Amino acid sequence: MTGKDSSAPAGGATIRCGVVGVGRMGRHHARVYTELPGAELVGVVDQSEERRTQIAEKHNCPAYESVSELLDAGVDAVSVAVPTTHHLDAAWPLLEAKVACLIEKPLASDVEQAQKIKDHAERTGAVLQVGHIERYNPAVMALRREGTGSITPRFVEVHRISPMTFRSVDVGVVFDMMIHDLDVVLMLMGGIEPVEVHASGVSVITEHEDVCNARLVFDAPQGKCVANITASRLAMKTERKVRIVGDDAYVSIDYANKSGVLIRRTANQTQLDEVREALRTGHDLSSLDYSQLVALEPLSVDDAEPLRMQLEAFLKAVRTGSRPEIDAADGFANVRTAQRIVEAIRADW
Repeated sequence: MTGKDSSAPAGGATIRCGVVGVGRMGRHHARVYTELPGAELVGVVDQSEERRTQIAEKHNCPAYESVSELLDAGVDAVSVAVPTTHHLDAAWPLLEAKVACLIEKPLASDVEQAQKIKDHAERTGAVLQVGHIERYNPAVMALRREGTGSITPRFVEVHRISPMTFRSVDVGVVFDMMIHDLDVVLMLMGGIEPVEVHASGVSVITEHEDVCNARLVFDAPQGKCVANITASRLAMKTERKVRIVGDDAYVSIDYANKSGVLIRRTANQTQLDEVREALRTGHDLSSLDYSQLVALEPLSVDDAEPLRMQLEAFLKAVRTGSRPEIDAADGFANVRTAQRIVEAIRADW
């Protein structure tokens, strides 16, 4: 699966890797490729001569001005980390050459371009993974090890807020920040998209929404679920938290601290039944400490680097030809949901 040979690297063969766009995120992709067993960083591409030269010298690899030069050098797998509005142009020749691509989130800046990328990857058969890195946050990985299928979400509340960094101002806060949470929420819902989208947003500094609250309603086989997601790039502090309320469990995850707790209904059923009976018979329970009534289970969170886990999963898909965990269909669903939110915001502007 190279620019010169469309067959995937076999067995333990080294996977020749490249990075297109070595800015804030791409430079980390380049670093991790040099650290992964079975991978070789064979080149980086960036429009900025200074930037590409600096990263290439740091990792002792060639620097290229264009994707075509990287293809001519021969490459099996590439991270595309250019600005979102350039994803289609950067990925198209790579997918045409059947080179595996990991495209940084979101897949594209609108549904039309996302559809073109998805269709092109399906037509060529090239592996395509979308870089929704929050799936590889150790706290989310811990939740998944507990089995997301064992948790039936009824209500999901997400807060992702931070001060303005003046990066990614070519898109609004929905495609910049909320897209992370849309991917996790859609994962929790088994990949189905919401049947209702309600949203309100405000443009303060950029021409796009800088603050947004979205309410998504899902009609899942196990029943309705509502997700309330708030994203802001104008906050005075940084907070990234998600709370999941289900029939059988409650989960709280702090992305920034890579920590989480789980409360299982079954583990607390006896205490809950006793309290319910006491309330039914008119007992005064105002002196009880509620926090002492529930058994908390800290999620077993490791200290792995999310980007490393993401790229390991990507290269595994390249080597085996298996479906990436976050493929073009997932990336497209996230973009389509994000666009529905933006459209709901603009309907009120």
